[in-house]
Amino acid sequence: MTHRCIDRRTLLRLGAGAALAPLVLSAPSLAQSPAGVMKIGVVGSGKLGGTVGGLWAKAGHQVLFSSRHPDELKGLVEGLGANARAGSVAEAAAFGEAILIAVPYAALPQVGRDNAAALKGKVVLDACNPIPGRDGDIVQEALANGVGETSVKYLPGTRLVRAFNSFGARSFASESHRAGEPIGVPIASDDSEALKVAIKLVHDAGFEPVAVPLARAREFAPPEALFRQALPVSELKARLGIKG
Repeated sequence: MTHRCIDRRTLLRLGAGAALAPLVLSAPSLAQSPAGVMKIGVVGSGKLGGTVGGLWAKAGHQVLFSSRHPDELKGLVEGLGANARAGSVAEAAAFGEAILIAVPYAALPQVGRDNAAALKGKVVLDACNPIPGRDGDIVQEALANGVGETSVKYLPGTRLVRAFNSFGARSFASESHRAGEPIGVPIASDDSEALKVAIKLVHDAGFEPVAVPLARAREFAPPEALFRQALPVSELKARLGIKG
């Protein structure tokens, strides 16, 4: 199998003064249609998952929304048209080339255990946040070890990117494809091809991605100051210490 280096623009985004292991993009890439349409599974189709998945459906991607009660998603998928449908969590995990997980952080271990085979090797966009008072002991683990590293532990075998967790559904709905300077969405991973997929999906949702190494994921998760901040991309880069 051949490899090529990650493109210079992405390396510059990843740099931010942090030490990085060498990153490569492997060929072949994830299976997509020539037009770039992807199959995306959404695990947890509440406010955030429903909103972000809806933006992808409107952009032309095929999205399977899931929850423990898929019948409750009927209104969501009917409003989005032919690119959206509902199913079980297992169906979404199997369906997606990429998976968005947007569940309470305490549910992440079970999602990983129950769907390990279906998720293995796939790009997983982890939008789950450890919230004190809701998520129990795993909050302290994430604070101590890093939220990115903790998510990798509970979603082993996936190509994990922390993404779409830094602000809420209302801002994703109102700021998508806005006029003027776009809102920046921070994403974090050490997997260069997973970042490539995440960058595309952030753009398709109507935002500008700002990529950093996985260890920096804690900087835009609770309780840090960048959490719940929907910032113009130039301001986000400045707050993260990224030039250019």
